[in-house]
Amino acid sequence: MDTVIKKKKWTLKRILWMAAAIAIIAFAVPALHSAAGSNRLNVHRSRIVINEVIKGSFREYIPVTGIVQPVTTIYLDAAEGGRVEEKYADDGAMVKKDAPILRLSNTDLELNLVNQETSVFNLLTQMQISQNAARQNTIAKLNQMADVDNTFKEAERVYLLNKELYREKVISGQEFRQSQIAYDYQVKKKALTEQILRQDSLAAREEMEQTRQSYQRTQNALEVMRKKVGDLIVRAPVDGQLTALDAEIGQNKNKGERLGQIDVLRGFKIRANIDEHYISRIFTGLKAEFNFNDTMYGLVIKKVYAQVASGQFQVDMQFTGAIPGGIRRGQTLQVRLTLSDAAPAVMIPRGGYYEQTGGNWIFKIDGDRQRAYKAPIETGRQNPEYYEIISGLKPGDKVITSTYNAYEKKEELILQDD
Repeated sequence: MDTVIKKKKWTLKRILWMAAAIAIIAFAVPALHSAAGSNRLNVHRSRIVINEVIKGSFREYIPVTGIVQPVTTIYLDAAEGGRVEEKYADDGAMVKKDAPILRLSNTDLELNLVNQETSVFNLLTQMQISQNAARQNTIAKLNQMADVDNTFKEAERVYLLNKELYREKVISGQEFRQSQIAYDYQVKKKALTEQILRQDSLAAREEMEQTRQSYQRTQNALEVMRKKVGDLIVRAPVDGQLTALDAEIGQNKNKGERLGQIDVLRGFKIRANIDEHYISRIFTGLKAEFNFNDTMYGLVIKKVYAQVASGQFQVDMQFTGAIPGGIRRGQTLQVRLTLSDAAPAVMIPRGGYYEQTGGNWIFKIDGDRQRAYKAPIETGRQNPEYYEIISGLKPGDKVITSTYNAYEKKEELILQDD
C-alpha cells in the first residue's frame, strides 16, 4: 500500500517568488509616491501667512513723500552784478519789505551814472542857451516887423493922399505913380516879413520841442541809470524769512545770479515727487491726506509740474482745512494721494506672493484647511494695503499671502502643524 505524501505549502521556489514580489512592491510604492509628491510639498503653518478674502470699500491711492514749503517763495536775483560790500541780514532772519539785505559795488555803473548826469547837465545848459537865442531872434524879428509896419503905414498914407490929389489935378501923374510903387513895395515887404516871422516862430517851437524831448529822454536814461545803481542795494520785496542766502563779503556776483529767497510765512504747501508712471492720472483737484500727531489732515493738488526729471515729476498741494501746528519748512511728511473714489470690491492683503505670481494665481486653502492648491485669479487695482480681485476668489476664502520662493512650482501644499 502506497503512503500518501503531503504536499508542502511553502516550497523554496514559492518562497523565492514571494520575496521577489515583495521586493518589487517595496521598490514601486516609494517610486509612485515620489512621482505623486513631485507636485506636492509639506509646509509648516508657522512659515506661511494665511489671510481671508474680504469685501469692503476699496480706494486706490499711492504713498508719496511730501516736503513742507511756504505757500509763496520770492527769489532774490542780482539785478546788477557787483562785488559784495556789506551784508545787512543773515540767513534765516525775518525781514520787512524794502529792508536792505546786501550792498554791492560796481564802479562801471557808478561811472556811467556820473557821465549820464553830466550829459543831462550839458543838455540842459544847451537848451537854455537855445531858448535865449530863440527869444533874442524873436525880439529882433518883432522889431523888424515893427519897422516894416511903420514904413508900410507911411507909404499907405502917402499913396492915399497922392491918389486924392492926383484926382483933383493937384500933383502930377509921375509923383502919384512913385507913391503907388512905394506903397505896393511896402505891402509885399510886410507880407514877406510876416511870413518870415511865422516861419521863424514855427521853427523855434519845433526846435524847442525837439530839445525838450531830447532832454526828457536823457532825463529818463538818467533815472534808469540811477535805478541800476540803486539796485546794487538788494532789498526785500516782501515781508518774510530770508533763506538760502548765498553771498559773502568780497564775493563777486554776476547779473541775474541767485542770491537767496524770501519765504512768505502766511501759510504752507506740500511739494511731492511722484513716479512718472502716474503722470497721466495726476491732475489738479486730486485729494490727499496725511497723519500728523495722530490727526488726519486733508490736501488737494493745486499745481502739476509737467517736467520730468530722474523718472519723477512734482506737484504742489495745499491744505483743505486746518494746518497742523508745529510743522516747519523742510519737514518731510508721508502723504496718501487718492487716485479714485471709494467703491465696494473683493480684496486680499498685499504680500510677497505677488512677486512670483504677478497676480495671475494664488495658493487657496481647501475646505478642510489641510492643504492648499493653485487657483487662477485676476487682479485689478491696488493700493499699498490691498489688491482688488476681479475673479477667481470670493469673500471668505482663505489664501496664502506670504512669499512663494520655495514652492512656486508646486501644485499643492500639504499644511502641517508644528
